[in-house]
Amino acid sequence: MSIPHLSLQDVCHLQLAAQGLLTPRRARATPADLLACIRRMALLQIDTISVVARSPYLVLFSRLGHYDPRWLEQLLADGDLFEYWAHEACFVPREDYRLLRHRMLDPAAMGWKFSAQWLKTHGGEIAQIVERIRQDGPVRAADFERKGDKGNGWWDWKPEKRHLEVLFTAGQLMVRERRNFQRVYDLAERVMPEWNDERDLPSPDLARRDMVRASCRALGLVKTGWVADYYRLKRGKYDALIHQLADEGELLPVRVEGWQHGAFVHASLADELVRAQAGSLKASHTAVLSPFDPLVWDRKRASELFGFDYRIECYTPAPKRHYGYFVLPLLHRGKLVGRMDAKAHRKEGVFEVKSLYLEDGVRITQSLAQDLGKAIQKLAEWHQTPTLRYGAIPAPLLALWQEISSPL
Repeated sequence: MSIPHLSLQDVCHLQLAAQGLLTPRRARATPADLLACIRRMALLQIDTISVVARSPYLVLFSRLGHYDPRWLEQLLADGDLFEYWAHEACFVPREDYRLLRHRMLDPAAMGWKFSAQWLKTHGGEIAQIVERIRQDGPVRAADFERKGDKGNGWWDWKPEKRHLEVLFTAGQLMVRERRNFQRVYDLAERVMPEWNDERDLPSPDLARRDMVRASCRALGLVKTGWVADYYRLKRGKYDALIHQLADEGELLPVRVEGWQHGAFVHASLADELVRAQAGSLKASHTAVLSPFDPLVWDRKRASELFGFDYRIECYTPAPKRHYGYFVLPLLHRGKLVGRMDAKAHRKEGVFEVKSLYLEDGVRITQSLAQDLGKAIQKLAEWHQTPTLRYGAIPAPLLALWQEISSPL
C-alpha cells in the first residue's frame, strides 16, 4: 500500500479536525458535548487569568460556541473530570487517572510543584490538615486565615496553601470541586473511591505508551518530535513506539510536502485522510483561541504546522511585550491569521479589542473581515459584553467592519 502524500494545508486540516476546529458546530451544545469535547482533546489546561474568560472556558467556546460555563464546574463536581498536572495543571477525564497516578507516587520528580523539604519541615501541620479534612470535610485555602501581611505571587502563598498543594501533587488530596474557581480539596480516597493501586495501576511503560497514544489521537497528525510535549513526558526518542503503533494500525504513515521526515495520522481520522487526498477536506471555522489552547501551546508545533510564531506574554514584563498581555490567536478557515489583545469589561458590558495584528501576507478581504467580525462579536456576546470597543486595528479591516455593520 502506497504512503499518502499530503500538502501542508492538508495536514493542518487534519489536526484541526482532530481538535474539533475544522468546521463550526451547528447544534447548540449540551453538558454531554462539553465532556465529549474534553475527551477529544484528552486534556483541558487550567489558567486563572480572567481579563477575558478563563482559558479552559475559552478553549471550549472556540469549539462548541455558546454554552453555560457552570457545566464545566458541574462535570468536576460530578466526578467526570479530575485535576492534576498533565501538560500543566489540567482538567482530565476521570478514566485517565490511571495515566497520571505514577506522577503522584513519585512527586519528587515533579520539580517546583513539590517540595520534599517542605513536607519534612512541616510534617506535623500537614498531618493536622489531613485529619481536619478527614473529620470535617473538604477545605479551600481561603478557609485558613493568613498570618502577617499579604505578599505577592505564588512564592508568597500562606503555609496552608503550600501544604494543600504539596498534598495535591503527592496525590493524597484531590480537587472535589471549584467554588468561584477556587479549589476545594478532599481526600483522594473519597474523590476516587473505586481506585486501588495494587489492582489498577499500570506499569510506567504502559502508562507512558497510553499517554503517547492519547497525544496522537488528540493531535490527529503527529511527528515523532511532537508527542512528548502534550503530557510533558520526558524528552527522548519516541520513534520506535510511534512506528510500533503504525505497525499495529493505530497510526497511518504519510508524507508531507516540504518535510524531510514522515508524519503519522491517527486511524480515527481515516475518513478525513481520504478526503484530504481527494482535496475535499475543507476548513470553514473561524474562532478566537485561548493562549493555552492545545492547538498553539507547543510553540514549535504551531510554527512548523501553521507558520505561526506564538509566545505567551502574560508572564513577560510589560515593557518587553511585543503584542500585549493576554494575546488571543485568530483562526480563520484553516489558518492562524493573526492575534489580538482583548479585555472584557464586564460591569460596562464592553468587549475591548485593544490591538489586533494580522500575520504577514494575510490579505484583508470581505470574507476575512466578515468571519473575524462575527467570531469576535459572538465571543463578546457570550461574555455578556456585547458592545465592542476598538483600539489599534488595521485600518482596512476596521473600515470593512464599519461598512458591514452600517445600515443600508
